[in-house]
Amino acid sequence: MIDESELLAGFPAEVPVDPAEVAASVSASGRVLVVLDDDPTGTQSVADLPVLTRWEPEDFRWALTHRIDGRAAPAIYVLTNTRSLDPAETAERNRQVVRSALAAAGETGTELGFVSRSDSTLRGHFPLEPDVLADTVREVTGERTDGVVIVPAFPDAGRVTIGGVHYMREAGGLVPVAETEFARDATFGFRSSALAEYVEEKSAGRFPAGSVIVLDLAIIRGGAAGIADAVSSAADSTPVVADAVTENDLRALALGLAEAERRGKRLLYRVGPPFVRARIGQEERAPLTAADAYAGTDPAPGGGLIVVGSHVGLTTRQLGVLVAEHRGARVVELDVERLLDADADAGSGSAHVATTVQTVVDALADGDVVLHTSRLLVKTEDPAESLRIARTVSAAVVDVVRRTLAARPPRFVIAKGGITSSDVAAHGLEIRHGVVRGPMLPGIVSLWQPVDGPARGIPYIVFAGNVGDDRSLLDVVRTLSTTTPS
Repeated sequence: MIDESELLAGFPAEVPVDPAEVAASVSASGRVLVVLDDDPTGTQSVADLPVLTRWEPEDFRWALTHRIDGRAAPAIYVLTNTRSLDPAETAERNRQVVRSALAAAGETGTELGFVSRSDSTLRGHFPLEPDVLADTVREVTGERTDGVVIVPAFPDAGRVTIGGVHYMREAGGLVPVAETEFARDATFGFRSSALAEYVEEKSAGRFPAGSVIVLDLAIIRGGAAGIADAVSSAADSTPVVADAVTENDLRALALGLAEAERRGKRLLYRVGPPFVRARIGQEERAPLTAADAYAGTDPAPGGGLIVVGSHVGLTTRQLGVLVAEHRGARVVELDVERLLDADADAGSGSAHVATTVQTVVDALADGDVVLHTSRLLVKTEDPAESLRIARTVSAAVVDVVRRTLAARPPRFVIAKGGITSSDVAAHGLEIRHGVVRGPMLPGIVSLWQPVDGPARGIPYIVFAGNVGDDRSLLDVVRTLSTTTPS
């Protein structure tokens, strides 16, 4: 464990930054950020923004012309779910999104910026995704990207970057992120906590660590002009990594990057969840109440559906607390081994799903239902096979949700885990267009308002697998549920 206060002692104190100052810089630029979110948990830090699960030009036209409280949105989220795809599929999806967004922007006279939102623990297709964004923007518009700004920090969830090194906060202090379970991910594992070295590792040496521009806290807290000066040498997608420990650091960085862009720098962003909130000058939103969640809707009778797919340790602990203390809920397990067993007869998986659906539908009449995948994680050393397993399980979860929705709409739906929440949104609930209403907990856990499809009017809560404490899932269920946990 590393003492955070000792690390920070060598840097200036944070400088308060008014988010209205950042918002004014965004307004002056006229630029709308298109955020390609590799799973839907990136929305947990923002509020009152459109979110798309499809990316045809007409979807972007809707988002660019949609008004929330009478105002156009400074950012649009697009749920690409690329963390569940292989590299070739990921590249093609990124290209599709950029081309459609630029086509709609041309029709509406809108200038765009692009953000690749990924995991705050550094898992994802990097540098592939920002590479494809830069290449596609150049192909369509002729504009070259000068720098790719990398900001994984997520202070609300205990992820901070100090001196160019990314850490996780734990009870005893800071842990370099490469020493956590997330760095051992079967598909996206890594060895380096120093971001410049992470860039070299993931780019297979194409960007040596020494070529990476590091914006440490001394630069971040030294003012916008100093940040803009520090990135002035960026060219041909130079990686730029940035420290951040607080929201003020992220806002200060936003002002500096806005100044760099005003001077003519063309930047792309690879970031964790809170960067967009800071970059558009949005205030931190207080957690939503039950009244907020159900405002303007007629909640369905019966219970809500809580879907748990993530297998990280924190999710399993949260599930345990929920099951132990929310005793009015019916707990239903989807058996992963049964779904994956290649020796089982062809109808075995389908029969298991059908039985699960009926159990869930019947139980919703009386109260909340917790649907979870079996906790024994089926592991493989092959990244492609790991993705195949995840897809198979997620497809079964989606089938249960879709058929449940058709038979008995739940009062609310919570989906726990990145791939799970993405597939439940786009395919289980068939949300095409939605609005991010805000967080359910301070700075984390997002509530979406579906504006079309069969889930219209049902609050949908996107809950990342690796955020909160052991009681956070229970806390969100208590907010939304009509059943009082014992």
